[in-house]
Amino acid sequence: MLTVRVDRGKCQGHNRCNMICPEVYKVDEQGYSYVEHEEVPPDLEEKARRGAEACPEDAIVVIE
Repeated sequence: MLTVRVDRGKCQGHNRCNMICPEVYKVDEQGYSYVEHEEVPPDLEEKARRGAEACPEDAIVVIE
């Protein structure tokens, strides 16, 4: 199962990950991304990878 983590110290609030995969990447009240559950359901793995790749700050860690 794919696991994703957002490094909150690197996140700048671009929210590209959320635009691509809102099911996995959420946005807090300050506009920064986070994940509620680090384990990604199999049907969302590809979208979660694309969301991570879209982050200009490389703030998302993907663990295969």
